[in-house]
Amino acid sequence: MVITTTDSRALRLLQLSSVSLPVGGYAFSQGMEYAIDQGWVKRKADVSNWISLQLQQSVARVDLPILRLCMVAAREQDIPRLLELNDLALACRETKELRLNDTAMGEALARLMRSLQIEIPFVRLEDISFVTLFAIAANHWQIDSDLAAVGFTWSWLENQVAAATKLVPLGQTQAQELLGELQTDINEAIAHGKNIEEDRIGAGLPAIAIASSLHETQYSRLFRS
Repeated sequence: MVITTTDSRALRLLQLSSVSLPVGGYAFSQGMEYAIDQGWVKRKADVSNWISLQLQQSVARVDLPILRLCMVAAREQDIPRLLELNDLALACRETKELRLNDTAMGEALARLMRSLQIEIPFVRLEDISFVTLFAIAANHWQIDSDLAAVGFTWSWLENQVAAATKLVPLGQTQAQELLGELQTDINEAIAHGKNIEEDRIGAGLPAIAIASSLHETQYSRLFRS
């Protein structure tokens, strides 16, 4: 079978958004572990609401607009602009834990990208947002920005559902049901993210910020803090 250019891009997108990509997204619950420990999230319907809200009010309002803008900057090789957008992404992380989630995954992706001969316009690997590097990798492989948004969001969603599967706990069938139910939310989040202007990028989810902060001192944890 001959793989066309379009097929190659699709395969690269699958590689970039795969849960097996060694960037450590599985190690963070983004506040969910504390929410479950406190009884805020108890069953599958609660998990669906928790993830859907975060997807619509955070990922769609922060990550997806920044992903789109970073891909433009990467295509134009505008390094100062990439640095500016990277700072914006990190400034939008409301807690130390959420920032660590972003930069730890970013550092891991940076090492992987270098091993794959993808040029990274940063001297230091610390304090680089995962979304910034995802955009650079997607641009390098000539992945369309809309498809990159699908891959990024799907990867985030899979990690959240995987966390819930361990913590609630959920069965594998329930996890697959959740992934199916939340696919509509992905489409809505991507459509919304495309209409967010730069000066309106930002999110405020107090319960998630509180859960993330208190997770740092939770007596017992499966996930990093």
